[in-house]
Amino acid sequence: MPRAGVLVVGGGTGGVAAALAAAEMGQRVILTEATDWLGGQLTSQAVPPDEHPWIEQCGCTARYRRFRDLVRHYYRDHYPLTATARNTAWLNPGGGGVSRLCHEPRVAAAVLDQMVAWHVTRGCLEIRRRSLPIAATTQADRVTSVEVLDLDSGQREVLTADMIIDATELGDLLALADIEHVNGAESQSQTGEPHAVSGEAQQVNLQSLTWCFAMGYEPGADHRGDPPAGYARWRSYVPALRPPWPGRLLDWTYTHPITLEPITKVLLPSDTPGDPYRSLWYYRRLVCRDHYAEAVAPQEVTLVNWPQNDYLEGLPYGPDAAAVARCLSEARELSLSLFYWLQTEAPRPDGGCGYPGLYLRPDITGTRDGLAKAPYIRESRRLRALFTVTENHVGRQARGSDRAAWFADSVGVGCYRIDLHPSTGGDNYIDVSSLPFQIPLGALVPVRVENLLAGAKNIGTTHVSNGCYRLHPVEWGIGEAAGALAAFCAERHCPPQQVHQNQALTEAFQQVLRGQGVELSWPDLHPV
Repeated sequence: MPRAGVLVVGGGTGGVAAALAAAEMGQRVILTEATDWLGGQLTSQAVPPDEHPWIEQCGCTARYRRFRDLVRHYYRDHYPLTATARNTAWLNPGGGGVSRLCHEPRVAAAVLDQMVAWHVTRGCLEIRRRSLPIAATTQADRVTSVEVLDLDSGQREVLTADMIIDATELGDLLALADIEHVNGAESQSQTGEPHAVSGEAQQVNLQSLTWCFAMGYEPGADHRGDPPAGYARWRSYVPALRPPWPGRLLDWTYTHPITLEPITKVLLPSDTPGDPYRSLWYYRRLVCRDHYAEAVAPQEVTLVNWPQNDYLEGLPYGPDAAAVARCLSEARELSLSLFYWLQTEAPRPDGGCGYPGLYLRPDITGTRDGLAKAPYIRESRRLRALFTVTENHVGRQARGSDRAAWFADSVGVGCYRIDLHPSTGGDNYIDVSSLPFQIPLGALVPVRVENLLAGAKNIGTTHVSNGCYRLHPVEWGIGEAAGALAAFCAERHCPPQQVHQNQALTEAFQQVLRGQGVELSWPDLHPV
């Protein structure tokens, strides 16, 4: 039975950060990942990082900054960039508008493999790819083992460790080990949050998921094929939301996330000369021709993670395996239907319909069909933690202040708007200003179980506050703090609850984090 000092279940953005932190603190680490790519939302889900405005100067860990630097170095080392692009300090490889670092998911996967390589070579990190957690055993207040299934061989393996981190995309260990956790949306009476749901809590009300895909465009070509399964349904589908969606989901007009008024976009920058921000192509562009000489310039590629393929009709987790499978299958159907609609029916500014030159890019996503390896998950099960962050701690409106709550037990920082996409419970966007915030240690620690930590989007937040704690650099910071805390507890043979309760231990742990380049507080900054 393989045993480690630290077992990290889930090799997504938080899981990789956790494994790096624990390994660099001398622990023997086992890391499992359900896909064949490490990185989660950065890679297998294909989404470039959503970051705050100050990311180039502050507001992330040293390891996350190293990841960002290595992505840029990868392009400079392996791509025939122009001198201008190569010498741009803050190179944005895809030139997309949503992120300062729009990159191909396979590049991020290669960089993360670089970052873990030394720890694998020296024998302190074992990685089990294509391994899915399927069971867990407990004794009293400890998780004693986790069973994983090798998705290729069908073999099962039981793993044990002194400390275990749930860094899965959906908080799977919380369910498998029967650890106290929260599903869906809390009520206003529970949390006192202005944007929590009224009445009773809604356990099946989650943010939508999106099955992203990469596509290129070849003007003049015709790449159209047969309509996908479910196309008739999705081409006429109108989301049932409050406030109402302006029309069909497959349309250029949708709800503005902040104002909730109808907004209309176009596909290509050439469709709206002089106003590239109206172009959805520009939004998450992964490959930008401007960075290359004309003789070698590739066709551009964009990542489709748009309102038009947010899936609202089911939950990605739960006790009903058939319902979960149907949810994931329909989310794929929706994305393929959006792609077919873009090829064949999408209105063009010239009065025509469809862009037949669009084609999927499976080489970009590492799949056969061009869809991402895994769905983009915005909300998972959430740990019932020693401390729960609410909108009242980080929301500008809720606080009536320009400062977020101060957490004396801070183990990291983050910043993003409270950004909730339309939900399975029928809520339209909730997108409100937040304040640069801290990550409290208490949000990583269970109320009961002594050897497990949350290491991803599954920390002690609410449905609302999760909207700003779910983004890439924050999840990385959560995972890194969890990995360091697991190593700290394993070395001292003490449970994380004791670190949280004892000021001297908290401060000692914070000193460890500072030594590793983790920022614990913000300079004075404005809300976003």
